[in-house]
Amino acid sequence: MLNTPQHIHIDDSGWINPARHICSPNFGARPAGAEVSLLVVHNISLPPGEFGNGYIEQFFTNQLDFDAHPYFASIAHLQVSSHVLINRSGELVQFVSLLDRAWHAGRSCFAGVTECNDYSIGVELEGTDTEPYTDAQYGALGCLTDALLAYFPAITPERITGHCDIAPGRKTDPGEAFDWDKYYSHITVR
Repeated sequence: MLNTPQHIHIDDSGWINPARHICSPNFGARPAGAEVSLLVVHNISLPPGEFGNGYIEQFFTNQLDFDAHPYFASIAHLQVSSHVLINRSGELVQFVSLLDRAWHAGRSCFAGVTECNDYSIGVELEGTDTEPYTDAQYGALGCLTDALLAYFPAITPERITGHCDIAPGRKTDPGEAFDWDKYYSHITVR
């Protein structure tokens, strides 16, 4: 488990260590001149409310067997990714270089600027809107946030948001179960 910010290093190609790296094909280049300036917190579980089964990794890499669960038929048309997933144990799994554009936000807007994927980092927490997140997840997210704030100076605490805030009416995550105060208490870089 990650305990302190010095345990996370972001290399020159935008890959996080320590993290398990599973490359997703669902990414693209950021537009010319786009500055990474936003951190978006999400949640995901597949199927909803089930954890630790590998389906998220399969989904983000276009390897999900859509016949494995009835719910999967509703997402079969999607090709999505996130930069990082934090599973229930606090493990970091990275799918896309932080320097590239992951497909996590969809139609979105922050502070009047649309297409948040162009200038944001997407972090998924394995969870649901209503089930409490684990202490390990808050610790890992805090450490990761410190590393991101140091690596991308345009991301400030004021430019950390939930998916629900950039896609209101369409998305609800990370949901009412996410304790923003607890999260902020784990961030040491200001």
